Amino acid sequence: MLQPKKTKFRRAQKGKMKGNAQRGNQLAFGSFGIKALESTWITGRQIEAARQAVTRHMKREGQLWIRVFPDKPITKKPAEVRMGKGKGSPEGFVVPVTPGRIILEAEGVPFEIAKEALRLGAQKLPITTKFVVRRDYVQE
Repeated sequence: MLQPKKTKFRRAQKGKMKGNAQRGNQLAFGSFGIKALESTWITGRQIEAARQAVTRHMKREGQLWIRVFPDKPITKKPAEVRMGKGKGSPEGFVVPVTPGRIILEAEGVPFEIAKEALRLGAQKLPITTKFVVRRDYVQE
């Protein structure tokens, strides 16, 4: 599961996810990718589930890049605890994703296999996504 080895602060503020992705919104490594169409937090478990689905369908051929990393700590208070008494303890890590952000990229497999593999991976994510292809990609 993806998470930072070490963090500077144990707890972080929630923050706002407004607007579209300003960085990480272009294919940089592979010819195919999945792009987020909504704003949300994606957990390390969801990224790992998507990665496993994609690599299984690609039969470990080609290459896969994960373009997001969960480095924001999320806290949660225990069940049935009264209000107040400070912030809860850290539960896990998430990555805030805004529309336009590339989440996964793939390379080295045919178009049909890549499309199906990334579709299966996108099903594991809590948002709607779009399959994108590099502009200069030519199908054999």
